[in-house]
Amino acid sequence: MRIMGLDYGSKTIGVAVSDPLGLTAQGIETIHRKDENKLRKSLARIEELVREYEVETIVLGFPKNMNNTVGDRAVKSLELKDVLERRTGLPVVMWDERLTTVEANRTLMESGVRREDRGKYVDKLAAVFILQGYLDSLS
Repeated sequence: MRIMGLDYGSKTIGVAVSDPLGLTAQGIETIHRKDENKLRKSLARIEELVREYEVETIVLGFPKNMNNTVGDRAVKSLELKDVLERRTGLPVVMWDERLTTVEANRTLMESGVRREDRGKYVDKLAAVFILQGYLDSLS
């Protein structure tokens, strides 16, 4: 049973997948798109990864505001949840992702990744933190 984690941003989607036992999250890739409204290719890639990794559940980062309100980004995430459920037939779990990008940037900085290179990894790592948080909550 594998679970996929997604960090949905305005230009990228970070992707992580659990190991077969559902214990650890590994970053897979960052899907880039030119325009925030052009999701078709990104969705097709997510569907390919779902098949390749035999994913049974998707965990989607839910970017609530720090005061726990739902803003524009969170609304877009809820819309993506509906699209993913329709297209994949899989359950999509919303997971509070507050501060995961901050945590990912800090981890990259502490690992010695140069500032100009961090952008290549931050969304994928944020997806790992989202998925790992969910996996840890299951045990």
